[in-house]
Order: sequence, then C-alpha cells, then structure tokens
Amino acid sequence: MRKILFTFLLSSVLNFAYSQQTVGLFENDSLAFNGYTLFSPLSSTNTYLIDNCGRVVNSWESDYRPGELAYLLENGNLLRACRIGSPVFNGGGTGGRLEIYDWGNNLLWSYEYASSTYHSHHDLEYLPNGNILVLAWEYRSASEAIAAGRNPAFLNDEVWPTHVVELEPFGTNDANIVWEWHLWDHLIQDFDSTKTNYGIIADHPELVNLNYFQSGGSPGAGSGDPDWQHCNSVDYNPVLDQIIINSRNFNELWIIDHSTTTAEAAGHTGGNSGKGGDILYRWGNPEAYDRGTSADRKFFAQHDSHWITEGSTGVGNIMIFNNGTGRPGGSYSSIDVIVPPLEADGTYTLTNDAYGPEDLDWTYVADVPASFYSSYISGAQRLSNGNTLICSGANGEFFEVDIDGNTLWRYVNPVTFAGPVSQGSSPFGQNAVFRAYRYAPDYPAFDGIELMPGDLLELDPLPSDCEIYDVLTSVEEPEKQIGINFYPNPAATFIEIDSNNDKLDYIRINSISGKQMSDNISLEYSKRVEISYLQKGMYLIQFYNKNHQLISTKKLVKLVN
Repeated sequence: MRKILFTFLLSSVLNFAYSQQTVGLFENDSLAFNGYTLFSPLSSTNTYLIDNCGRVVNSWESDYRPGELAYLLENGNLLRACRIGSPVFNGGGTGGRLEIYDWGNNLLWSYEYASSTYHSHHDLEYLPNGNILVLAWEYRSASEAIAAGRNPAFLNDEVWPTHVVELEPFGTNDANIVWEWHLWDHLIQDFDSTKTNYGIIADHPELVNLNYFQSGGSPGAGSGDPDWQHCNSVDYNPVLDQIIINSRNFNELWIIDHSTTTAEAAGHTGGNSGKGGDILYRWGNPEAYDRGTSADRKFFAQHDSHWITEGSTGVGNIMIFNNGTGRPGGSYSSIDVIVPPLEADGTYTLTNDAYGPEDLDWTYVADVPASFYSSYISGAQRLSNGNTLICSGANGEFFEVDIDGNTLWRYVNPVTFAGPVSQGSSPFGQNAVFRAYRYAPDYPAFDGIELMPGDLLELDPLPSDCEIYDVLTSVEEPEKQIGINFYPNPAATFIEIDSNNDKLDYIRINSISGKQMSDNISLEYSKRVEISYLQKGMYLIQFYNKNHQLISTKKLVKLVN
C-alpha cells in the first residue's frame, strides 16, 4: 500500500503552505528509501544529517566551508573536504584541507594537501584500508607545458594537470603518501613532432590529448584555462582495484589501475592490467581521442561518475550526473547509467571505433526536461531499494525517484551564507550543495547511537504531521541480505562460503558476461568450493535458496593458480 506521508495538518494550512513553502521537505512518500541524508551546503561551515522528515539528527561544525563534500564513515566519523585559499590555484572546486570529526563534533585529524605546486580539489574517496584518495591539481609552468607539446597559442601562464594521491593518515595532523598517479605521465599530442609524446591521437586512446580543448571542450573551457581538464570526482572499485576520474571539460570519465606501484603508475606497464597508469577505459566523448565527432558526444559537463555499489540494483555499472550544459536541443540534466564493456581479466573491450556501450542502460530525465537542470556540481546515488537519490546541486534540491522516474521524496536546502532562511523566503541561489548521500538506519555508523530527531533546519517552519515509515530499505527480503559471503577474494584455488543464512542451498559460477561456468554446486555437505579450473579473470558467484531463487550475487577475482 502506498501513501504520501508528508501532509499539512489542516486544509486551511494546506492551502497556505503550498503558496508559501520555499524550502525544506516537500514530499515524503511511503515508497521512499527510509534513511538519513548527509549534505554540506557550500555556503556554510556546517554539515547536516537529516531524517526523511527533514529533521536534524546530527550536525558538525568546521572553521572552513566545504571543498567540496563530506562522507559519513562506517565507524561513525565524518570525513570532510575543506576549502582553503591559494595564491596559485583559484579554480572551481578548490579544496586544500581534509578533516575527520567524531560523532560528537570533536576534530580527530586534519591535513592540508596544499602548497604553491599542488592543491586538492572537489572530491575524496575513503578506501577499505582506511587510506584516502585525494583528487588534486599540480602546477606546471608555461615552459614545461610547451616542452610537453602544448600549443603556445592555447596557453596563458601555466597549466594544472590532475593527479591522485593516496594518503595514509597518522597522528592528528599528518599523513604518508603511499601511492600516486599523475596525468602528466600519460599525455599525447600531435602538434609538435620534436617531442617524445608526439603521436597519432586515435592510435593511443590510453593517453590524454594535451591540446584537446582546441577541438571542443565544455562551454566555458577556454583554451587558456590552466585547469583544462577540470576533473571533479574520484571513485574506487575494491573488487577491480580501479579508479574512476571524471573530467568535465573533456566530457569523459577515465578509469585507471590502482593495483600498480607508484613507479608503475608513472609508466605504461605493470599492475593487474599490465598497462601501468595508462587509461584502461574512457567514455562520454570519443572526439577527445579522435575516434568520433561532436555528434558522438554523450556527456555535457558531467559530474560524479561512480560505480554502483554492492547491494544496489545495477551493481558494477557506472552512474553519472550528466549536467547537460550545451546539450543539443537545450540544456537539461539527466542521470545516466552505463554498463562498461568489462572483460574477465579486468580490462575493457575497445572496438575499431570507440569504447562502448552505444546506449545507456538506464536514464532519468524530467517529464519536462528543462525543469531539471543544474549547470554545475551535483550527483546521484543508487539506493538499495532500487530508487535513486539525486542532488540537483546548483538549486540545493535533493529528490528521490523510483526506477520509473516517479518522485517519492523531495527536499530543498534552506541554508545560505547568512544561515537558514525562514520558510516562505527564497534562498536566492545561495543554497548550492555539491552532493548528498542517504544512509540506511542499519548503517554501521549508527551502531550504539540513539538517533533522536531534532528541529527542522528552516526557520519558522510550517506545521506538519510527517511520519517516518518503517519499510525495508532493500528490494530483497530480509533473509536474502543476511550473512552471505565468501573468502578469500581474490582467490586462486578455492573459496570458502561463509554464511549463517539457513536458506542458502547452492551456488553457481558465471562469467562476468553471464555465461554459466559451473553446474549447481551444493553447499549441503561442504562450504569449500574448488575454483582451480577457472582461468584468471573476474566471475560472478550466484547464491540460491532451497526454492531455487537467486538471493545474492557477488564478484570473484580469480588469480593464477
């Protein structure tokens, strides 16, 4: 049974509310994902966690505005990127500082990745080992750029190529750099034949064209812009040990190998892929590597390219907030999902033309396309019940849609530079949010914590009888989510099934493309499964119950025996 749970108390109040409401909660449907939404307004030094009724459950206060977002970690701590000034790096998304707070807003750790030659920006990624991936710029002078083959006609004083570092935090304000990757090591150009990186662009899709902007970047990406790639997100896949970097100005996402050493990441061999730090896969704009034209472009100043995580519909696929700036037929935003052409060995299929796929696996566009448009920032998150949480960042609006595009939850951030506004007042475009995340009530961060809802964020709120509807946050029944795993992973000769689910009966092994690689393997007498016959690569382990129903699918990385 479905019902709208957010209603105003009286019909007279209802009429007043619809004419006066400007911020806060607009809709909370019973089919929305019940959880807690985390966001850091770009105009504020605060980070907020709200429930589905828009009530503040917790908040954290920093001395810095976000640079640009925050994550709630499983241990209950808040990892936050901060914006600090720089005399050199003054581009959009400037960061420079990282902070970790405990649940009670005590600062546990801080670190500044900033100097006159490098500066973090936009995004962070917390890794399973407790390290942190940081997206950053590095300074290269005009003379260095020209020596690398940059066309001087498209150069001002400097360039800021992207790099990624992996930080190992220690103490209260220090970190070790344990791994790094630099775009500067993976460039090609066809302007200056005297340089060592001169070549035919189309023959080297694994490299980035130093002069691509001249054939068309995103609107606003001028040829002299030092941040000519404008990367704005980084994501990590622990199964593949790979990283996605999103480049707004190239209208592409790039995937690189994280299994390399730092030395291998600077070259073209090594790692699981054997390709060092070269690009393994790119998608969104084949014109950027001379295997298409502007008509083939799929992305338009996009943000937040990331893998859909375990436990959600479409796990392993890639979701993108496609901002739509300069999109043919008019500017409007969409949430796009693609299925990358992943091979069993963790590499990606490249046809004679360009990387696939040709078509999207799923997309969300508003019924009136132009009514959903964020020209910059923004993101999306696939939830475990199959819905998608969308942050239309420029508007400070979060809304949740189901697989058919129906809106089930909607909230507008009321926080501006002056603080929260009163209900009925306009935030006047000062309520932008880089990204928002929803966490389920059983998220480990909440273990042992009494989540007491407080006040609404907006001032002078309207009366309401909003309820929290206690529904399952997963598309599967509870039994399907309990205690199913295996180890080791990666594995060479065997895996051991680790399960306390008494309904589990057998497993089946498929290739990553869906080809069946085993018969049904009963778990009645033994939980140890031999896999030595499989070739090196990636496989899907499917778990079935006694009614022959598929109850879980997990990825296995098979190593050489």
